[in-house]
Amino acid sequence: MDPAQGLQGIYDLQINNGIVANVAPNIDTGGKNFINVHNLLVIPGLVDMHTHLREPGFEEKETVATAARAAAAGGYSSITAMPNTNPVMDSKTIVEHLTLLAMRAGLVRIWPVGAISKGSRGVELAEIEEMVRAGARAVTDDGRGVANDGLLREAMLYCKNLGIPLLEHCEDEALAGEGQMHEGQLAIRLGLPGIPAAAESAMLIRDLRLAAETGARLHVMHLSSSESVKIIRQAKADGVPVTAEVTPHHLLLTEEAVIDLDARAKMKPPLRSAADRQALCEGLRDGTIDIIATDHAPHTAAEKSRGFRDAPFGVVGLETAFPVLFTNLVRTGFLTLSSLVGKMSRNPAAILGIPHGGLAPGMAADLTIIDLKKEYILDSRIFHSRGKNTPFDGWRVYGRPVLTLVGGYPAEPFTKIFDEVLRTNGQLRNIST
Repeated sequence: MDPAQGLQGIYDLQINNGIVANVAPNIDTGGKNFINVHNLLVIPGLVDMHTHLREPGFEEKETVATAARAAAAGGYSSITAMPNTNPVMDSKTIVEHLTLLAMRAGLVRIWPVGAISKGSRGVELAEIEEMVRAGARAVTDDGRGVANDGLLREAMLYCKNLGIPLLEHCEDEALAGEGQMHEGQLAIRLGLPGIPAAAESAMLIRDLRLAAETGARLHVMHLSSSESVKIIRQAKADGVPVTAEVTPHHLLLTEEAVIDLDARAKMKPPLRSAADRQALCEGLRDGTIDIIATDHAPHTAAEKSRGFRDAPFGVVGLETAFPVLFTNLVRTGFLTLSSLVGKMSRNPAAILGIPHGGLAPGMAADLTIIDLKKEYILDSRIFHSRGKNTPFDGWRVYGRPVLTLVGGYPAEPFTKIFDEVLRTNGQLRNIST
């Protein structure tokens, strides 16, 4: 299945030197190494636009290498590196350092995202042009929105001239305050300060006006409210150059997930009401929301065990995203499989401007093989990520990624799993090491 080509069916896929050479029925396998993946699904490698790798500076939470393994285990062949590291990725030097760490880790492609402002403090612009020349594909101060109107406008003009998107975490900190969860009746019952949906929508309106004026490509990260969906829908109708993302946890969970003060369900923006969740799902289905991103944010078990008020915001998602979405949106008939795959591969690749997300001849052989029929239980104890902080732990799901290829080569965590799947399905493997 390749949504970029409108392709779905029984095909052979031929790879030569890491490049897709041909996709057609009944390719002659004479003299070629081959894998028989009958009854499995082959899709373009997934692309995540919102990944926190934590390194440098927070290696106890995650490293580039462990994040790469987690990505491969989740079917991702490309991920981003968000800039909220220590030091913040706000210069050419740090982008180059991250690129070196990614090369050492191998396994998957890692695309740096630089900071908008120096130190992500929202006071002075970072070295945006130099970072782009060093390989940054976008900029963001993720973790906080850019409060200074003039600074954001200047950044947008830079991004427009450089041809990159500006990724915005829309949150008015004056409105969010010390909030711990969605502002509503449940927050009152639990005695916790709430974060109103207006904290998101107020900054979103400002950002869209600046994007309309400058012509810059604005990408809105992790939408959480029904009001934000309405605002994005209208902005697109008005021709504003905006794209938007939603996370699996905002699509599938509500504020009720924190009723027992489980910090594994504490994130920013917070899980909101059932009506908000439904609006996000509808926005995803009708195209208002362009992509699904994980917002993979690993923390240590000790940090998440401090108690709800003191625990940091964030959940992991690389190893759970596809199965929880396939199980709960596709198997239920709400979303087509092609739409899900497109919003996790082709669309994010197009926004980032990277030549991936499809399986057309001539493209790099970045692909994922998935067993849609195998039921299994998500177990955070065996995650490749150092972060185990997921609200999906113990969920029964379908859609297990069993092999990820990047440039035609298998990503390390998969070889054993893939062999087991082939044996279980009674298939033969005939491929050189």
